[in-house]
Amino acid sequence: MNQKTPLPNATAVLVLGICSIVFSCFFVGMVLGIIGLTMASKGRKMNSENPELYEGYGALNAGWIMSLIGTILGALYVIYWIIIVAILGGAGLTLSTFL
Repeated sequence: MNQKTPLPNATAVLVLGICSIVFSCFFVGMVLGIIGLTMASKGRKMNSENPELYEGYGALNAGWIMSLIGTILGALYVIYWIIIVAILGGAGLTLSTFL
């Protein structure tokens, strides 16, 4: 009976995915999501080559999905702040021309 080995970094990817969603309202959420996605790609590739050798694909896949969601939410947060800064900058410029 063959012992299956756990996929490398499956737990770390899961933790990074959770943290990327939790911290998506800060700029660090997007960074954690990107790190989780890159770490998960190696494990997903290993599992696709020899699925009978590894276990823990469910945790790795869940972490990959959560990292993807956290990256998207973090990117939306960055876009939100770019828009806010542009609006406030335009309002400040308009206000300074009247003074």
